Amino acid sequence: MRSLKLEKAFTLLEPGPLVLVTTRDGGRDNIMTLSWTMVLDFSPRFALTTGAWNHSFKALSKTRQCVIAVPGADLLDKAVGIGTCSGADTDKFAEFRLTPLPGRMVDAPLIKECLANIECRVVEIIKRHDIVVLEALAAWVNPARRERRSVHAVGDGRFIVDGRTLDRRKRMADKLPPGV
Repeated sequence: MRSLKLEKAFTLLEPGPLVLVTTRDGGRDNIMTLSWTMVLDFSPRFALTTGAWNHSFKALSKTRQCVIAVPGADLLDKAVGIGTCSGADTDKFAEFRLTPLPGRMVDAPLIKECLANIECRVVEIIKRHDIVVLEALAAWVNPARRERRSVHAVGDGRFIVDGRTLDRRKRMADKLPPGV
């Protein structure tokens, strides 16, 4: 074993996949890139981490809704670009040539080019840790996408692309909660 600086320990657990979170505030759409997301239990609840320093957080706090969009590996450079500029002065849909689609349950747009989109409402904001808890209201997948691999952020500028899928559902079937 080799020592790792403690401030880099998060790179060992970075969950991924990389996501794009859309918001709409006052008729203006925005996108932010996030790698800090998590599933809460087997329910349609999720959490993400962002805070007051982020332009999208203001819209998220005000409107209490968003869309979590999962980009394919072919959108990595766009996702990185989205994450390195501010929606305060950039129309990210236009700048990165992405297509907003209307949500059915929320005002925030879906992203047509993504593998999947989850429409969410904010359930709680835990200010102490800048955690936003979301409840999924609708979920959409894009079966027309050729690139099906998602991207996982290591957290230090490197990314891992999904590879081969290993199926162990039969071995786990008796261990999972009903409906999973």
